[in-house]
This record gives sequence, C-alpha cells and structure tokens, in this order.
Amino acid sequence: MAVIVPFKALRPRKQYVKAVASLPYDVVSEEEAKRIAAGNDLSFLHVEKSDIDLYPGIAAHDQTIYDMAKRNLDKLIREGVLFQEKKACFYIYCQGMKSFRQYGIVGGVNVAEYETGKIKKHELTREDKEIDRILHVDRVNAHTGPVFVTYRARPAIDRLVEEVIKSVPEYDFVNGDGISHTVWTVGEERVIAAIIREFAGISSLYIADGHHRAAAAAAVARMRREKDPGVRNAEYENIMAVLFPHRQLKIMDYNRVVKDLHGLSAAEFMERCGKDFILSPDFCDKSPRRFHEFGMYLDGRWYKLAAKTGTYDESDPVGRLDVSILQERLLGPVLSVHDARTNKRIEFVGGIRGMEELERLVDSGEFSVAFALYPSTVEQLMEAADAGRSMPPKSTWFEPKLRSGIFIHLLE
Repeated sequence: MAVIVPFKALRPRKQYVKAVASLPYDVVSEEEAKRIAAGNDLSFLHVEKSDIDLYPGIAAHDQTIYDMAKRNLDKLIREGVLFQEKKACFYIYCQGMKSFRQYGIVGGVNVAEYETGKIKKHELTREDKEIDRILHVDRVNAHTGPVFVTYRARPAIDRLVEEVIKSVPEYDFVNGDGISHTVWTVGEERVIAAIIREFAGISSLYIADGHHRAAAAAAVARMRREKDPGVRNAEYENIMAVLFPHRQLKIMDYNRVVKDLHGLSAAEFMERCGKDFILSPDFCDKSPRRFHEFGMYLDGRWYKLAAKTGTYDESDPVGRLDVSILQERLLGPVLSVHDARTNKRIEFVGGIRGMEELERLVDSGEFSVAFALYPSTVEQLMEAADAGRSMPPKSTWFEPKLRSGIFIHLLE
C-alpha cells in the first residue's frame, strides 16, 4: 500500500510562474546559478541556492546561507508572488521535451513508508549533501523542490490523469531551454479520493531522483517528531513528490571524465584496458548502442570498449550494470578511482550535454580520458531497489529535470 496525500501548495501566481520556476539546486554550479538568476529577482534559485546572493567563498553549511534562503522565500510571499492554496489538492505536472511527454501526480508521500523501505532507494547519499538539505529544509520550513518518484504503471491511474488533463491547465509555459511545463490543479474530492485509492493498491514506490531531498525531509521529520512527540498528522510527515508511471520516464546516459591516467602512459593504459575489454579504434558512433559497450575518448580519438565475456555476472542486478562493469573493471583497478562518490579525480557529465562536451573536457587538458555509457533503464533501477541494493553513484540521468518553485510544501 502506497500512501499519497494532497497538500496546500505554496505556489506562484500565474503571471509569475515562468520567472519563478528554476532548475533544481543540485544540477547547476554556483557560477551557473548566478548567471541564470542574473537580473531575475523572482528566480527560485535565490531560495534553492541562496549562496548566489552572498559573498564568494562562504563556507559550506554556514547558517547565513539558510537564513538568506528563508528571507528570499518570505520576500516572494510578502510581495504576493507566491500564494498558498486554500484547500489540499493534488496536481498533474506535465513536462515536454521535443515529442516526449511525461505526466506526474504531485502530492505528499509518507515519511514512515520511506523509513521502513516501502519507498525504495537505489543510491547512497553523501553526508555533506544531506546535511546541507537538512539545514535548508529546517530553516526554510518547507520542501522547496519535489522528489522524483516512479511506480509501476497502473492503467486506472493513467485514466484519472487523462480525465484531468482534458480541462484548462493552471500553468502552461516553456522555458528558455525549450522544455514545456503544464500543470492542472486536482481539487475535486471525487478525483482526489480515487487517486488515493488507486495508489493504495501499489506495493512500492521508487525514488528515481532526489535521494538527498528525501533523506533530508525524513531527518527533519524525525527532529520535529522528537521535539513534539504528541503531534499527530503533521505536514512534516509527508515528503513532496512528483510520481510518474515508469513507462513514461526517460533516462539518458551518465558519462564519466577522469583527470589523469594514474601515472600510466596512453599506451600502458590501453594495454591495461585490453585485459577486460575488446578495444576497437575510430569509433564513429562515439556513444554506445547497446549494453556492455562503452565509448572512450583519449588523445583526440574515440574507441569502442566491449566488456569481455566473464567480466560480469548477468544474474547480479547491480553487477551486470554498465556503470558497475566500468567501475569494477577499469576505473578502480586501472585508474585507481575506487570510490567514485568521493574521489576528486572523476567527474560526471549528464548525457543531455552530448559527446561534444566529453571531447571539450578532454581536449582542454583538464581531463585525460572520457567514457560514454549506454543508459540504464527504469527496470534496472527497480530491480536493484527491489533487491535492497544500491546502484553505483551517478547511474541515472533523468531528463527533463523537475523545476523547483512551481510547488512548495510548507511544513507548518
């Protein structure tokens, strides 16, 4: 049984929504956020990534960052840019990218189900990032961006969504990146009850993206529960989420670049790669077309790497993933990148940036080698989560990204 509840969203008035909506805090650097928000005081980056409004080099987790986020949110409320819904509602949130569309239900999922594992994870979180979001959520007293959740598609839920989107949308706008965002409010009690009932028939939910947001929301709920043990049904016991049927999600490749060859010459590195991979030069496709193959860019030339038979266990839901094969057979033993979550010599590049970005990073001299991967699938994510296993870091890159600032969930 999956518990999903409506909530009284704090959200922008129609005339401001396009200016407010922003990329999530964790997909843009401070420099990118400053550039994007420049000249736009309404951008929600001023709340989600409030260090852009402070002096350069401010220490991580400095309380001033979270105080600024709170001031910026309060300012948007005070000036009437944001208002709170009078009754608890669900919302349908559609994102479009070229011909692709995904329709999600915006609501609250249950902290207790997250804590007991009914809302399943596939990634480990980093303590420093978790602390940052805990401090942010607690000080701002809100979930400022939704967790991206998926579930095994259910035709009855699809039909409810199809019924709602026949009506006039509340929001309908296109960002500068060409991504469209359309929102319908679901306030009719009959439809709300039907959505709750249909999700009650779903055994598990899966976090697709937003593990740090979810962990922080649960941590803040525990803190407040301990402080006020007599409180029941508090808003902080729900985590704001957008729930998409698994068949609608689009996962792109999540590629890797490494700063150096760990003291090896290019020839020595290639020889080491040949132990577990079949190397083919002049790989014109650059991006692999099937599982267990990789593109590699080195010294201005593309190669195809094909994992040799016996280098992975096809029965292991995590071991057979291409991100695992690359990590266990090349990044770790050859390049000494043993912990990709913490090693500073490796960086990750979302597939939306294309192979040209991998070439640019290597050609600049900042990185020595790049690896292009075939995308993981939603089914692989679910299989790993069902087995109680964690996928390697940066296994999935979802596009389009959920925008922050369209919905805010106040905790009190």
